[in-house]
Amino acid sequence: MTGRHIGIVIVIFALVLICVGGWALVYPSPDPKNIKYVLWKNGLYKMDLDAATGTMVGDPDRDKLVLGKTRSQLRDRFGLLLLPEQASPYLRGCYENSPWRSTDVVFLGKSSWMAVFDGDKAANLVLVKGC
Repeated sequence: MTGRHIGIVIVIFALVLICVGGWALVYPSPDPKNIKYVLWKNGLYKMDLDAATGTMVGDPDRDKLVLGKTRSQLRDRFGLLLLPEQASPYLRGCYENSPWRSTDVVFLGKSSWMAVFDGDKAANLVLVKGC
């Protein structure tokens, strides 16, 4: 490689760093446009799952992360899946007093997100809050 080629590579690398740094400054966490969250959504970054599920609240495309997925796929994405009887007393009470009380559901980790299943695939994503 010549000196000119090395200079071009350095300039390109610097521009990429500036863009990524600018992106991180413009969209800090917990913004759904935050670079870490965007990379996590695309399977390119291991984000803290509590932070990820918290950021999902503001993500208009959050349903795509859950709907149509099997339990195994959700476990790969979110780690721990809890049955209603394993969830906190608050979430369990919300579930038991909800229209989904007799349906197959799991909570995504320790979050307030509940995936409702139809057969073996998630058919609905519900934020259990304020019940």
